[in-house]
Amino acid sequence: MSPERVPARVVDHHVHLQLVDVAALGDSDLAGVVDLGANPTVVAGLAGSLSAAGGLQVSYVGSFLAAPGGYPSDRAWCPPGAVREVLSPADAGLAVAEQVSAGASAVKVTLHADAGPALDAASLAAIVIAAHAYEAPVPVVAHVEGAGTTELAIAAGVDALAHTPWTERVDDALVRRAAEAGQAWISTLAIHADDPDAEAVALDNLARFFAAGGRVLYGTDLGNGDLPLGINDVEIAALRRAGLDDAALAAALSDPWPLTQ
Repeated sequence: MSPERVPARVVDHHVHLQLVDVAALGDSDLAGVVDLGANPTVVAGLAGSLSAAGGLQVSYVGSFLAAPGGYPSDRAWCPPGAVREVLSPADAGLAVAEQVSAGASAVKVTLHADAGPALDAASLAAIVIAAHAYEAPVPVVAHVEGAGTTELAIAAGVDALAHTPWTERVDDALVRRAAEAGQAWISTLAIHADDPDAEAVALDNLARFFAAGGRVLYGTDLGNGDLPLGINDVEIAALRRAGLDDAALAAALSDPWPLTQ
């Protein structure tokens, strides 16, 4: 997308504020960011500081909601207090309420089938039901990774995927089902720039999702490796390769999710 066609208000729908230079981010060309996993107390403070300093709008999910011992609790990059283990379906409502009370505009679940314990279908369904029970329903976003996790998220009624699925080809019927349900997919294609196989799977999945009428959101997973603090031209070029035209790119870049449903 040429510079003159980039929307004035660009939102990166997948960042991790605790893993980046927040001061530099505040001086970037972004107008808004969505933090998709952090210590809720810390990220609330960072959001307030960024807003006061320069008007960068920040929304966030609070903690990763995960199975006991599940991803990303064992990752060195995961900040202390950033994971809230959901012990059972009965614990789901409290886990959601804790994030909402901390100012979260959405909640995030981790479904990583290749990294130890993952939320089961009953716990995931209970989280979605609890989040959607609010007078203004709280959207649920899922990290899906590994066989069957995309299908699990779609079946549970998850509102958005934190990444375009890249570990498996999502079959056409499931892609259509996700699009028809109004699910949004956050792109994060540029993180696969050094992995051609993963990139090809993600591009194919996103292209078919977009062609089916799916809602695509621009996001980079900022904080994951060496990514630019600001608008990511590599991500935009990848969205082009997935078939998005100027109008679709503008929508993906400027969509206010999750503050406006």
